[in-house]
Amino acid sequence: MISVKQAVTGFLLMALPTFFASAEQKKTLGDWDVHYMVVNTAFLTPDVANAYDIVRSKYSALVNISVLKKDNQKAQLADVTGSATNLLGTKHKLTFRRIEDGEAIYYLAVLSFDNLETFRFAIDIRQGDARHTLKFQQKLYTE
Repeated sequence: MISVKQAVTGFLLMALPTFFASAEQKKTLGDWDVHYMVVNTAFLTPDVANAYDIVRSKYSALVNISVLKKDNQKAQLADVTGSATNLLGTKHKLTFRRIEDGEAIYYLAVLSFDNLETFRFAIDIRQGDARHTLKFQQKLYTE
C-alpha cells in the first residue's frame, strides 16, 4: 500500500503536466496562502484513487485545497466547507475530507459534473476567529 505522501506526489506528477496552465492556483486570504486545484478524477492513477478512496470517473472532479500560513508556508488545520454552483444555479454541497501526511495537510472533495459544465466555487475556511471565503470559477471537461 502506498503512503498518502506517495499518492499526493503521484497525483501531482500525473496532473501537473496535463493541467500545467490551470491546475494549481493560489489566492492570499488574510494570513493564509490558499492553494486550490480541480481536476477530473479520470486522470488519477488507480493507486492514487485507491489511496484516497475515490472512484475514478470522467464525470467527477477532485477539489483539492491547501491552507498555508502566509509568513512561513506551514500547513494549517482549518474547517473547510463549501459549494459549487453551476451556471443554471444548481448548487452542490462539497464535503471535504482532511488528509494529513507529516506536515502536509490537504482538504479533498469530489464533485459530479457534465461535460463543459462551469462552476462557481465558494470555499469557506475557518480557523478560530479567522474566516475567509475562497471564490473561483472553473469549466470542467470529461476528456
